[in-house]
Amino acid sequence: MTIRAFLAAAAAATLVTGAAAAQDSITVAIQLEPPNLDPTGGAAGAIDSVLYSNVFEGLTRFASDGSIVPGLAQSWDISDDGLTYTFHLKDGVTFHDGSTMDGEDVKFSLDRARAEDSTNAQKGLFAPISEVTVEDPLTVKVTLAQPTGSFLFNMAWGDAVIVSEESIADIATKPVGTGAFKFVDWVQGDRIDLERFDGYWGEPAKLAKATFKFISDPTAAFAAMMAEDIDAFVGYPAPENLPQFEADPRFQVLVGNTEGETILAMNNGQKPFDDVRVREAVAHAIDRQEIIDGAMFGLGTPIGTHFAPHNPAYEDLTSLSKYDPELSRKLLAEAGYPDGFTTTLKLPPPSYARRGGEIVAAQLRAVGIETEIENQEWAQWLETTFKGKDFGLTIVSHTEPMDIGIYANPDYYFQYGKPEFVALMDRLNATTDPEGRTALLREAQEMIAKDYVNAYLFELAIPTVAKAGLRGLWVNQPTQAVDLTGVSWEG
Repeated sequence: MTIRAFLAAAAAATLVTGAAAAQDSITVAIQLEPPNLDPTGGAAGAIDSVLYSNVFEGLTRFASDGSIVPGLAQSWDISDDGLTYTFHLKDGVTFHDGSTMDGEDVKFSLDRARAEDSTNAQKGLFAPISEVTVEDPLTVKVTLAQPTGSFLFNMAWGDAVIVSEESIADIATKPVGTGAFKFVDWVQGDRIDLERFDGYWGEPAKLAKATFKFISDPTAAFAAMMAEDIDAFVGYPAPENLPQFEADPRFQVLVGNTEGETILAMNNGQKPFDDVRVREAVAHAIDRQEIIDGAMFGLGTPIGTHFAPHNPAYEDLTSLSKYDPELSRKLLAEAGYPDGFTTTLKLPPPSYARRGGEIVAAQLRAVGIETEIENQEWAQWLETTFKGKDFGLTIVSHTEPMDIGIYANPDYYFQYGKPEFVALMDRLNATTDPEGRTALLREAQEMIAKDYVNAYLFELAIPTVAKAGLRGLWVNQPTQAVDLTGVSWEG
């Protein structure tokens, strides 16, 4: 063989090796970086984006179509009175550190989530639990204080994943779960690396390695995708580019729905938003379609309450807050603000918030409401706006599944918690009949819409741009997750 032929053969071998290597690894970009890696102790949806199903699992889980399927519990029995759930755990499950997952871990996780000092962002999910008992290593009995029709649904949330007491101290930076991938590294500001967990109890992941890259800037997202530096971008932040990707045979474009109610949240505990007339005025000043077209390039479904349009119990209440600037000015005058007022508009990083915020500010200005826009990084928004309640207005998409129950919490950041709504949620939790639950859910939607708790904008769509050969990515997001457990390369 000549030197030239040898070099050519070596180069070809290198190309083949590189192509083969690419077939068992993936680099996925998302816009937001998690502030920490504990899904049971943080409110940011980006935590679940990386870790849900991939690293952590719960007793139940969401399938890609939104249905509830077994997770770490292979089955369960429900007592006739609906108060006792006996979970039968899967045998042979281990955490990534090699320790066995058993009933004691389930008890620890549920007791920790519902404890008085719990920092779980969705502590209300666990409020119905009165006792958790370990019958044997693979059997756990959960006793409820009252029948809770959504209990199995609640256990599928990322906030309800099973964690180990032995590794809980470092969970925020070194998460140890039971999922098909184990955590390897977190280079803050850049990426999180995962690799296949060879001791996984279930169907092993087809990918050996997975990297999550964090790219917040839409222009950088386009450049990275076009250069094929990344294999997929879930929640692609520049929908105006989608036609270009659709026309390029190197890529595929998936557009699905989410549970993301995108709202202009109002601080009900702060003047002037403690006056329902002011809140209604804000709602009527908003032209939803202009925001959807201008910020999302047509992607998104208008909503008039905090509920997903694809849910069978959804009620279209957009007419209650139709665009009517004349009515908006009239309501402001009645509330004592004939010349309007000035307030803050805090905007987290996602494109729907930053781009939508500029449009919202212009619409509010047209009726006399001036906004002082403050762009915040995600950690700052969580600390000062969400936890600190230091805002007048803010825009955020609530991506948790069927989360209308947050309106029953008076300490939640928009500070509603109307007693009648709390009582309504108590009735819903105690109702197991599907028709009865639907009626109560519709009543709840109407109550918050008529109280104009927030201005409801649109249900967030989820566009994903991926290389053409990638298979198994979720199209829809029934919960905020980039589930890679079933993803593979074609061929």
